[in-house]
Amino acid sequence: MVRKAAAEGIFYENDFTKLDHQIKSCFLSELGPGELPGKRRDKKLYGLIVPHAGYSFSGPCAAWAYKEIAESKLPSAIVIIGPNHSAIGPKAAVLSDDFETPFGRLKVDKSLVLELLEKCPFVKEDIKSHEEEHSIEVQLPFLQFVCMDKLKDIKILPLVVSNLSYEECLKISETLANYDPNILFIASSDFTHYGPGYNYVPFVYNVDKELEELDNQAFNLIHNFDGRSFFKYGQDKTICGLLPIIIVLEACKNLFAKKVNLLCYYRSTKIHHSENSVSYASFTIK
Repeated sequence: MVRKAAAEGIFYENDFTKLDHQIKSCFLSELGPGELPGKRRDKKLYGLIVPHAGYSFSGPCAAWAYKEIAESKLPSAIVIIGPNHSAIGPKAAVLSDDFETPFGRLKVDKSLVLELLEKCPFVKEDIKSHEEEHSIEVQLPFLQFVCMDKLKDIKILPLVVSNLSYEECLKISETLANYDPNILFIASSDFTHYGPGYNYVPFVYNVDKELEELDNQAFNLIHNFDGRSFFKYGQDKTICGLLPIIIVLEACKNLFAKKVNLLCYYRSTKIHHSENSVSYASFTIK
């Protein structure tokens, strides 16, 4: 079985050549790194936090993170954890089906899927949770682009989550970190969703300044690897990937990662002026 692309033509181009050009444009954008990825080096990377909006909005921000993958040691597997926006299905859902994009097929690490299902009883395999969810899928063409030299060696674990307790987040992170220290973790998340379109208007004056301060509160907790405080902080906020970020932070902490670096940060209003705003940020965890 193969999980067919559901977000192509909506979040990113659905043609191989156009998608290749779109991703290159994200790297070369004035909001992106300004250059294509360099050569692979023997550099350890534990984790990333990457946005998951349409490429025309968050693609340049995501490019900063994927440049790091291209220039780091190839991991044994890549765990991609995203929010289940619809909350359809179980609170944590994996999929053993391979994923397909316009760039081809990405293999799922089935042994890692089985390990998670065995050690975390609340994690289930569920196709419905993944069918229309974009938070995992939008990461895949970028991943394929920066790993084109090693595509046959790449395996992923796709996991979408919703309504987990902090303790359940810890259980997932411990299970994955204990399985293999050479796994790379990716948390797929946008940050503050502000405006009437998101039913979140905690302030109406000095909006840019207030949003930056609000986002920085989250960033400070992330920099401190403080998953518990971040969990509490996020309960009345609009960070869609709160739980994926916590799982990735805790997993990387278990692997003795030492530092979180903010690579890029901007809001959707930088691309298109609107009364609604979504914050995008990319981080490395090393």
